[in-house]
Amino acid sequence: MTPPTDIDTILQASARGQEPPHDDEDPIMFLEQEQFVSDRSVPMPPARLSGRAKAGLWLLRIFALIVSGMVIYTFLSQLH
Repeated sequence: MTPPTDIDTILQASARGQEPPHDDEDPIMFLEQEQFVSDRSVPMPPARLSGRAKAGLWLLRIFALIVSGMVIYTFLSQLH
């Protein structure tokens, strides 16, 4: 299965007289260095989450720690 092709990239490339990128080429390779860096240096504010979402994320962290402990214990107990 081939990844979908971005139609805007194809249209921009044809408008400039360039060959459109193939499926195996990454469109970011056509950016100049300044364009790439400027997009990466824009600070983003933290996401605003509701109290329920924050509690859910904390529960998920605790769950991950418990399951990790269970996996480590099972691994160590099977070594004997």
